[in-house]
Order: sequence, then C-alpha cells, then structure tokens
Amino acid sequence: MTLRVTEMKLAVPDLISNSYFPAIAAAELGFFAREGLDVETELIFPVDKAYAALAGGRVDFVGGSAHSALAAFPEWQGVKLLCALGQGMYWFLVMHVDFDPQRGDITCVKGRSIGAAPWVDMGLRGLLQASGIDPVRDEVRIGPVPGVAGAGVNFGVNAAKALEERKIDGFWANGMGAEVAVRRGVGRIVVDVRRGDGPPECFHFTMASLAATDSLIAGSPDVAAAAVRAIVNTHAALKVDPGRSMAVARRLFPPAEAELIAELIRRDLPYYDASISEESVAAMNRFARASGILTTDPGYGRIAATELCALWNG
Repeated sequence: MTLRVTEMKLAVPDLISNSYFPAIAAAELGFFAREGLDVETELIFPVDKAYAALAGGRVDFVGGSAHSALAAFPEWQGVKLLCALGQGMYWFLVMHVDFDPQRGDITCVKGRSIGAAPWVDMGLRGLLQASGIDPVRDEVRIGPVPGVAGAGVNFGVNAAKALEERKIDGFWANGMGAEVAVRRGVGRIVVDVRRGDGPPECFHFTMASLAATDSLIAGSPDVAAAAVRAIVNTHAALKVDPGRSMAVARRLFPPAEAELIAELIRRDLPYYDASISEESVAAMNRFARASGILTTDPGYGRIAATELCALWNG
C-alpha cells in the first residue's frame, strides 16, 4: 500500500555540506517520495534549535549529530534515532596554514582560537580531553565563529571564510568546510577522526543520524519505516553512482561547493551504513556523560529504534 503523507518536514543544521547529505538527497532524488513521504528540507542552525523544532512539533525528522538530541530531549526521553546517516564522528579539525600544522598533531591548537558550532564543540572538547589537552590550561579558545549566527547559516563554509579572513586560527566543522579551506590554500586538515586521526575511542562519540519522536514512531510506524527505507536506498544509490549527488548540489549549493560534492560523497561511502550498533550507543552515552549532558545510562533500545533494525541493512 502506498503511503499518503504530505508536508512532512526534515530539519538539518547545515545544508551546504556532505554531513547530512543522505537525508537531503533522499528528499531531492525522490527516495522519500517513492516510500509515499512528501518531505521538505529546512535549514535550522544550530543543531539544538533543530531538535527543539522536533520537540515542538514543527518538524517531523532531524538529520543531525546524534548526541545533540539531548539538547531538547533530556535523558533521551521522547526521541529515538531511526537510523544512521553515516558512521562515526564526522567533523574535521582544520588549522590555518600559517601555523604549519601537521596531520595528527593535535597540540597545534594550544594558544589558538578554534571556531565550532554549539553542541558540535563538545566533540572537539572530547577529542582534546582524550588527547591530553586541557583547553583552560593550554589556552585553547573554543567558541562560535564571529559573524556566524542565526537562522539560515551554513556553518562549514562560513567557518572556512572566517579562517581565510583570519577571524579564527582554526575550526572544527564538516567535510565541505574543510575541503573549501584546503582548496583555497588557507587551511590544513589536522584531525579526521573517522580516518584514523586522534584516539580511537573518539570515533563513536557521535554520528550523523535521522531522529524522530517516540510519538511519531508509535503512532505512525509505517512512516518511520518508510523513512529508514528511503535512507538505505539513498545510500545504495550513491554507492552505485556518487555523481548523482551533483544534481542535488546544483539545486541547493553555490556553484563552487556544488562542484565539490561528488568527491566528498565518494570519500564518505565507506561510512554509509544505516545501522546503529550497541557499541556506538554505549560509547556515545559515555561521551555524553563526560560532557555533562547525560546523567543516566539509557539502554540501547531507549536510544535506537531497534524495532526498525531489520531495515538498516536493506
């Protein structure tokens, strides 16, 4: 039976990015529509506001960093992760080339100003702590990028611009922001956690995920299942032909960033797995407690929509 659901909304905290691209592409390439879901994508920055919109019923799904659901759903009450959009913590530490930063040398942040979005900055703080760096002792100034605030902000590309203008010494942001900074010759990637930089335990601090409320999952299980199938099918389509991303990017991105997306998606393909493991949830819980945003130890089934796990692998 074809679902007839209209005007569903998906919130993402960064649009000109590869981070949440599978969810955006599911809408733009028709994979949601094939499942009977008419999904409109809305940019809501920062990510805590995207989850607040979910809690308030203004949107139906959030494609965002998994741990950030705690901003609007304390102790994971009222929300679940339907599936992963990609495995692992997906932000990059990029420093200005003038400091001659070397790949993997996290100590280069000492005494520097690092731009990071709200809630995203927790991943950087966790990385630094795991690497033996104390932001207070080592004078690492982590905070918002000057001039980057409010609705409609695409953080990564704006962080690259701020780095070029020397408003910050480095940034912690998505792959698009990192690629733009590198190609402009102003930034150099220091840490890419997913590809082996930094302490291994940092990989599972968070992930890009698709989230929905408990009420949607319980009240419309067919909708929740359809959304997961759409993401799984989008992953599969992009694995077959990463170039399909270009059609989406050319509609939504500025020309320069649109030309980068196919290569960024190709690099991300090894992480396109919709499953959510018990290992990743347990590690994310430890990270959340260490970050002060979680006090309990919710079970795997409280956080992940395990009733949909049969769909995660297609």
